[in-house]
Amino acid sequence: MSQAWMRFEHGGRSGFGRLDGDAVQVFRGDMFAAPEPTGERLPRTELRPLPPCRPGQILGLWNNFHAAAQKNGWNVPAEPLYFLKSPSSLAADGAPIPVPRAHDGRVFYEGELAVVIGRLARGVSVAEGPAHIFGYTCANDVSAVELLQRDPSFPQWTRAKSFDGFCPLGPVIVPDVDLARAHVRTRVGGRERQNYPLADMIFPPAELVARLSQDITLHPGDVILCGTSLGALPMKAGSEVEVEIDGIGTLRNVYG
Repeated sequence: MSQAWMRFEHGGRSGFGRLDGDAVQVFRGDMFAAPEPTGERLPRTELRPLPPCRPGQILGLWNNFHAAAQKNGWNVPAEPLYFLKSPSSLAADGAPIPVPRAHDGRVFYEGELAVVIGRLARGVSVAEGPAHIFGYTCANDVSAVELLQRDPSFPQWTRAKSFDGFCPLGPVIVPDVDLARAHVRTRVGGRERQNYPLADMIFPPAELVARLSQDITLHPGDVILCGTSLGALPMKAGSEVEVEIDGIGTLRNVYG
């Protein structure tokens, strides 16, 4: 965790740095391009977390886990099936997830691994994919699922996924995750609702970066949400949702 990066607000200013025990070592410049330490250390308890990066694009995967595909009777996709979430849906660790003003249907949590791009990626190969990944963080791909097929002539993926606060990210970015061993665990009101292995992914991160970069140029700070598996369910207003991933930490937000 010593290489974990975070963004924060402190004393009316925003900044970023690297965890150093219970403190944050403050850096200047560009997190993705040779940042320099300032020599300042701030107690983590005095910092208000910000989303750990500022993506220009958030791409989310659908049907990217074998267990969910098998249980739901979905075919294993031949290529990644993805959608876009608005960057305005970003929320930090600890920030509320507002109840949508214009939708009174059910809203689901989806605990996920998020990939943070570190280098411009355009048409890269799978072998080149890891070199374009800056690191990983926790995500909650919040979804107003009843909107998806409400109009039979037009699936509303963007709207269903992009309400304000529908993309909590955090608390930190770590450079590597043991994809063979790590699990995603989602708790709602303290009760575990999801617990699935990242090893069950159909398209792992390096392949996602390669495949998606054939279609869309990925820039430093962009985010790919790797999709969720079994256990995604509706949330009640007032519920605290925690997404924990081995080696990263725990993202906590309250819905409503």
